[in-house]
Amino acid sequence: MAHIIVVGNEKGGAGKSTVSMHVATTLARLGHKVSVLDLDLRQRSMGRYLENRRKFTEENELELPLVESHELPEIDPETLKPGENIYDHRLSAAVATLEPDNDFILIDCPGSHTRLSQVAHSLADTLITPLNDSFVDFDLLAHIDQKGERILGPSVYSEMVWNARQLRAQAGLKPIDWIVVRNRVGTQRMVNKEKMERAINLLAKRIGFRVAPGFSERVIFRELFPRGLTLLDLKEVGVKQLNISNIAARQELRDMMKALNLPDVEISI
Repeated sequence: MAHIIVVGNEKGGAGKSTVSMHVATTLARLGHKVSVLDLDLRQRSMGRYLENRRKFTEENELELPLVESHELPEIDPETLKPGENIYDHRLSAAVATLEPDNDFILIDCPGSHTRLSQVAHSLADTLITPLNDSFVDFDLLAHIDQKGERILGPSVYSEMVWNARQLRAQAGLKPIDWIVVRNRVGTQRMVNKEKMERAINLLAKRIGFRVAPGFSERVIFRELFPRGLTLLDLKEVGVKQLNISNIAARQELRDMMKALNLPDVEISI
């Protein structure tokens, strides 16, 4: 059965689609069969990314590893029992169809609280939560005192993950491996950066997640979107020599993929 990776965070702009795209295409490049479900039914950033990739590959006659994006199937409302939610059935049906033929199913969640996102979290074997290195984003995970030193209690997103864990436990499924990926971490040693690091490490022990390095703020990520490319595609599309920033970004990707510790994945990129 496929290993289900959910990329979720109820705040927009944290880099979910960038992380999703690079995780999915890296796994494909390593020889794994990967399918994607984009649950942001309105914006569809991940779906658009994959559409751009397929179009660019075909127009330029390239052989880049491709990842299939799938739509949620329609469900006849008359088949539902009283109290059942149609979105639960649409997502469950999609996953059931994809599981036998894939090594990984990656589910990219919207940057808001939705029923679909809530259900997706309960399906996660691995949950990746990209987080900007800011106390504004941290507030989604936990409330903290004014000095940024003492955790006052979990916040809305952490409570949703807790509920998802409870549902999985009741169903006899293995626990979620929850990983918080720190994006846009400053390169310089700053007071705010150090406070964030202490707060995240403290919260990780308290509510049970692992911390992984993410991506710095780099122009390259925004430039790659229209062509559906990732950092690993640059040489294949004619970039003969990577600049220092691109080399550093590739190393960030390697470090993140190693930290995710996905089953049967050997990082050789």
